[in-house]
Amino acid sequence: MLRQLVAGLGSPVNVVLPQRVGANVAAFRAAYRRHRLSGKIYFAHKANRSSALLRELAAGEAGVDVASLGELQHALGAGFTPDRIMATGPKDREFLWLAARTGVIVNADSLDELRELSALVSAYRLPRPRVMVRLSGFESGGVRVMSRRSRFGVPVNALDQALDLAGKLEFAGVSYHLDTVELREKAVALEGCLAALDQCRAAGLRPWSVDIGGGFGVNYLADGAEWEAWTSELAQAVLGNRPPLTWNGHGYGLRAEAGKLRGSLNLYPSHRPVAGADYLDKLLATQAPGQRRPLGELLLDHMYDLDVEPGRALLDQCGLVVARVVATDGELVRLDLNARDVALEEHGVQMDPVLISRNAGTAPSAAYLLGNLCLESDLITRRKVALTGTPQPGDLLVFVNAAGYFMDFTATEALHRPPGRKVALYRSGAAWRWCLDENYWPVHLPPPEEP
Repeated sequence: MLRQLVAGLGSPVNVVLPQRVGANVAAFRAAYRRHRLSGKIYFAHKANRSSALLRELAAGEAGVDVASLGELQHALGAGFTPDRIMATGPKDREFLWLAARTGVIVNADSLDELRELSALVSAYRLPRPRVMVRLSGFESGGVRVMSRRSRFGVPVNALDQALDLAGKLEFAGVSYHLDTVELREKAVALEGCLAALDQCRAAGLRPWSVDIGGGFGVNYLADGAEWEAWTSELAQAVLGNRPPLTWNGHGYGLRAEAGKLRGSLNLYPSHRPVAGADYLDKLLATQAPGQRRPLGELLLDHMYDLDVEPGRALLDQCGLVVARVVATDGELVRLDLNARDVALEEHGVQMDPVLISRNAGTAPSAAYLLGNLCLESDLITRRKVALTGTPQPGDLLVFVNAAGYFMDFTATEALHRPPGRKVALYRSGAAWRWCLDENYWPVHLPPPEEP
């Protein structure tokens, strides 16, 4: 079937598996039940543009987090009602107007957004929208936890100003967005949000929710020992103690200075034994640094809803990218796609593709994967990948588990090369069937009778 798709639609082809996404939502909901919490699971739409995935989510219990006017229009058209939509990220006037007009929750990113939203509500006589205020700049009590600076959110010490503006709207709660996998940083932020909600109540407001964003992650590699071995060997290669593992000795943030290893590894941890819903479970079991009680217990005591915005984690095992091998030259393999069609390097994820060969039994090989653009930088991966056979022109390489951020987040039409077509692959009865992504709807009809 993959060969037929590439033959008919060209290379690359993005394949999404919409029927898989419900299991990921269910795993998050199970974590809620373990901690006896309520709240909404919002899919971070930016992780994938797929209509099929969005419509399948709309048919279930999840909500959607939209970060642009186009994403909001897409979500409404996919079947989400406004009460299941959260508007996040930087927002222009048009985005704010449609959010208020339709009644979605607005997660305000700045004081200016709150002012703009209030002005629009007044000028156009819009319904009072529900709003949350995204906060930043949290500090821990006791042992200091270093928290990286974020470009998102209102500084927590400016909360009073935000409440003055939000009080004119329907205030729902507070949130945070942290670009980190560090549990301690997120624990500081969540405890800070609970303290902010106490401040809101003292000001006469009645918030009911805290939104902790995303960042739950995906485990891309089953064997942690492989990851440890590869990163150790990379360090040795950077120091010159073994042959290079990467194109032109690229160190992924590591460098050698006077025989010493410097820098830090700038890669997504491919092996994450605790990821997705398990990461949420662990976060809720983590002690608040100030109150020394599990965060889940504090949320339950206050009877606040917990909202989350997973993107990558809800798309775990929900898609793949298929590319055709164009040419081979020793350890160089050129594919009919480019680095933005499957953005592994952009997101720092190391992944060996699966080889689908027309010639069975060829010897295992290792190769650098080159893209189809006339740019030195167009490498699908800067590291030499291990393949189960020796690829030949016309073979396929399949990048699995690529639905979250890899297949279309950075795709362009450089050199008039169109982005890969997207299809939905789904089960109908006992058979696998496919359709163009935009033609998929979660209304599964019986398969047509064969003539």
